[in-house]
Amino acid sequence: MMKERVQEIIAENAGEILNIRRHLHANPELSFKEFETSKYVTSKLDEWGIKYKSGYVKTGIVAHIEGKNPTSKVVALRGDMDALPIIEANEVSYKSKNEGVMHACGHDVHTSCAMIAAKTLHHLRDEFEGTIKVIFQPGEERLPGGASLMIKEGALDSPKASSIVGQHVLPELEVGKVGFRPGMYMASADEVHFTVNGKGGHAALPHYNIDPVLITSHIIVALQQLVSRRTKPGVPCVLSFGSVHANGATNVIPNDVQVKGTFRTMDEEWRKEAHQIMKKMAEEMAVAMGGTCDFRVDVGYPFVYNDEVLTDLSQKAAIEYLGEDNVVDLDMRMTGEDFSFYTQHMPGCFYRLGVGNKSKGITSGLHTPTFDVDERCLEVGAGLMAYIALKQLTA
Repeated sequence: MMKERVQEIIAENAGEILNIRRHLHANPELSFKEFETSKYVTSKLDEWGIKYKSGYVKTGIVAHIEGKNPTSKVVALRGDMDALPIIEANEVSYKSKNEGVMHACGHDVHTSCAMIAAKTLHHLRDEFEGTIKVIFQPGEERLPGGASLMIKEGALDSPKASSIVGQHVLPELEVGKVGFRPGMYMASADEVHFTVNGKGGHAALPHYNIDPVLITSHIIVALQQLVSRRTKPGVPCVLSFGSVHANGATNVIPNDVQVKGTFRTMDEEWRKEAHQIMKKMAEEMAVAMGGTCDFRVDVGYPFVYNDEVLTDLSQKAAIEYLGEDNVVDLDMRMTGEDFSFYTQHMPGCFYRLGVGNKSKGITSGLHTPTFDVDERCLEVGAGLMAYIALKQLTA
């Protein structure tokens, strides 16, 4: 059976995938600067005899595994390669050698799994029909998102894929388990930036000033009402501000205040409308209070929509591969992912790979200096990616 064939090949490559992950973890690179990572991936593909095209967005790679009758059906898998600007606090043999850069979001796991999935599928190429494209993508962590640029440069074409599957580590989920959710899964993610301009001066003489701090406080409260009173009930929506900078003092009112935040939702029509409402509300409120407001939204990733048919197929494949007890249903998340760009072009399924282990103290969250994974997840992730790809080709 194909499941046993995949599991056998994965087991034979257990040592190699571990070494690959540790090499990638120790040598992280920031978004769109994954030059050495890209060289390492292509060196392995060359070693394994897998055809590929490189140079997408400078560091991106698309591997092609052709089975019998390669044009009959084409599906895609995706692994992202970039790291984050975080100083690693883990004291492990594979600790980051690049000071201030860390694989704190698990992209080293994603790339490792995609690599060994590709190797496994290449080994089985005489046993399936169709083609599997494995996309190694740069820049997931930084706007405009490597996925959007890979698509623009034709990564999904020649031959054109009909569907795509990706996975992401989840430390809250125990190793050995995976999770799925059909339909709306992850939110769009936009950055909100505005500067309120007033007239600074002595804090004891406010009647001579136009206080931008006061204006800003009113704008922030008013914008929060946008979520509670203008969003349609049932549409997930979050507006949060994480940076408010007023360069004054206890007795100094500053001339301006800079604010940064994030706006997230799962409705593209409301998303565009909300951008205009926020801008109008902030600018008019500032003028009404005697100041001005420069407001902009940096449009980020759309929301992730998991195709119901593909997700059902993938979830059933996971149950076959791992057992029903190891496959769970996921809750909706308001975090963002540039995998969403792929799902705007074709049916996609983005699922979660359990990497946590409470008994070993492996519980740190994503984007933290102590994030790590139970490395048993590597065989699970690589094998399942390969098996889902094969099940798609026979669907």
